This record gives sequence, structure tokens and C-alpha cells, in this order.
Amino acid sequence: MSLFWVMIPQLAEIQEQMASSKKVIMREEWEKRLNHIRIRKEDMNKLVMNFLVTEGYAEAVAKFRMETGTEPDMDVAMIMDRMAVKEAVQCGNVEDAIEKVNDLNPEILDTNPELFFHLQQQRLIELIRNEKIEEALEFAQEELAPRGEENQSFLEELERTVSLLVFKDVSNCPVRELLDISQRLKTANEVNAAILTSQSHEKDPKLHSLLKMLIWAQNQLDEKATYPRIKDFLKATLENPAV
Repeated sequence: MSLFWVMIPQLAEIQEQMASSKKVIMREEWEKRLNHIRIRKEDMNKLVMNFLVTEGYAEAVAKFRMETGTEPDMDVAMIMDRMAVKEAVQCGNVEDAIEKVNDLNPEILDTNPELFFHLQQQRLIELIRNEKIEEALEFAQEELAPRGEENQSFLEELERTVSLLVFKDVSNCPVRELLDISQRLKTANEVNAAILTSQSHEKDPKLHSLLKMLIWAQNQLDEKATYPRIKDFLKATLENPAV
């Protein structure tokens, strides 16, 4: 049983106890309630392993497996192959990334036209970044324009990307964020998710779902009680309730 499912009945019990009116629960009482929740170490280890596998930390997966005996639900070699694709995109080697994806499973790009377009869009961005203007224009016309004619959203994204060529000083371009490293990361994460899906694996770590559930639970409890809630999720510290 995962930590996610362990917490649900505890939260439901707390909500039922507060159903009549909004109450104030002080820190001491709240921590006492939390201390009654028992979470198995094995469940925590599985949660950590799931995160490492999904995010692609192959070396960490191998070390964590040795230290805890927790088995990953994916072969380490498969993780490394996926990370090779992701790293190629992050480095701007999009052609290499496309080849690696096709080596893993050619159906990934064949059945996902949006992903393929975004990879081709990233290729165009890299040509513009490297000031290969003529090559960029030719690539946009031959590879991306036909796809834009079939899909209006593709066409809009193509027009935004090509507008980078209009500005000599890219810092004044309204779409200059396309040249940021964050754009590479966005495309790399999209490829990572597609590969995971093709391997029948969740594209997001369970930890993300658990965090969303925690935020949802706090929002629900806010309507019925004042209590020591978590605002800074990085530190996960409880704040004293405002009385």
C-alpha cells in the first residue's frame, strides 16, 4: 500500500470529526494526530524508487536498490536509453534524439504527431540559435510548413518560431523564451513522458500525485478548521494556526 492510500482514511477521519463547525486545532494536538499515522518503510522506499525511475536517475536507482533492496519496476538499461534521448534534446542534438527514439520504438513518433512536430520545432530553434538562417528557412518550409497546413495550432507555433528571424536583437523579440534552455527542457520532458507511456509506465512520479492530494486535502480542511498547515512544501514545516 502506498503512502497516498495510507493518508486518505486518516484525512477522511479528521474531516468527519470537524464536520459540524470550523474548529481551531493547535499544533500540539495536530502533531499528536500525525504521530498516530504509521507508514511502512517499504512503502516509502517504493515511493522514492518510483521517483528515481520515472525521472531517469539510473545511477541513483542502482545505488538505492543495493542500499534498500527495493526493486525498480523497470530495467536500468531501459532507463539509461531513455535518459540518452532526454539528454540529447537538452543539449540541442535533436536529430540524434529522434534517431534514438526510433531505435527504442518507432511507433512513438508515428503515433504522436504533436511530439514529432515539437521535436522538429526544436530543430528549427537550434538552427536559429546557431545563426544558420538559410538552413532554418529551408527546414521550416520543407519540414514544418506542410504540418502547419494540416493543423492550425502547429501553424501558430511555427509562425511564433520563425518570428525569431525578424529580430536582429533577440532580446527585443516577444518570443525570445523559445531560445531559453527551459524550452529544451520542456521538449525533453515531453519526449520522456511519451517514452514512459509507450513502456506502460506512468509518465509522472507518484510523489507528484501525493503532493497534489496533500494540497487538495488542505484546501478541503481549510473550509472546516484552522490548523497547522504546510505552506512551504520544500521545507514541509507546519505553521501555527492563526487564532
